Amino acid sequence: MIENRYDRNIRIEQIGAEGQEKLRAAKVLVIGAGGLGSPTLLYLAAAGVGTLGIMDDDIVNIANLQRQILHFTNDVGRLKTVSAQAKLTALNPEVKIETYPERFTEANAERIINNASAGAYDFVIDCCDNFATKLLINDVCVRLKKPFSHGAAVAMRGEVMTYVPGTACYRCVFDTPPEDGMLPTAQRVGILGAVAGIVGTIQATEAIKYLTGMSGLLTNRLLIIDAKTMTFTSLKITPNVHCTCAR
Repeated sequence: MIENRYDRNIRIEQIGAEGQEKLRAAKVLVIGAGGLGSPTLLYLAAAGVGTLGIMDDDIVNIANLQRQILHFTNDVGRLKTVSAQAKLTALNPEVKIETYPERFTEANAERIINNASAGAYDFVIDCCDNFATKLLINDVCVRLKKPFSHGAAVAMRGEVMTYVPGTACYRCVFDTPPEDGMLPTAQRVGILGAVAGIVGTIQATEAIKYLTGMSGLLTNRLLIIDAKTMTFTSLKITPNVHCTCAR
């Protein structure tokens, strides 16, 4: 018996052959190919998502390798988009990879999300590591009515939430950027690679659920992960009537 690459996906009741075809036709943009982006991209490619966009302007450095599992020692000095594309193509050559070795900005945001060559992306995944870009991803996706997954991780903690039009967005939780130095950063307090892996894996799961039409998305709630105590807490989020997502 010759097994299909996606046999174990298809056997899942909520996916089946129809859901697998939806994944094959889907286009997902992942912003950030680091600690969160690595597991996210690996699992989306393995699942058979038809087109993956990878956006990151950084190069691989030795300190990345403790958590950014898409990149190997011999990738140090290479663009993360180039390194990631090589690994994902080796894992699943059926997936089309679009690379954007640039920072996500207001100037390029809509052009990338509505990419003419790839076709508009169906889902966006925030795997970046700074607050300003997270707010920008949120604002652009809300404006374009584009569903997205937010993820963050630092030290032994992480968080995930999903936005679809009509639900609470990231600004309903964090409205304005904090002052410099107010929030802990991985550079200052560290990050366990496995914690980034947990968050990225959940983000990939949310994307697959959305693309195949499953229920139970992390909408109107923020999932908080405390890996030190292995506690998962789901906080209810009420859409802010003054937020752009409510307009």
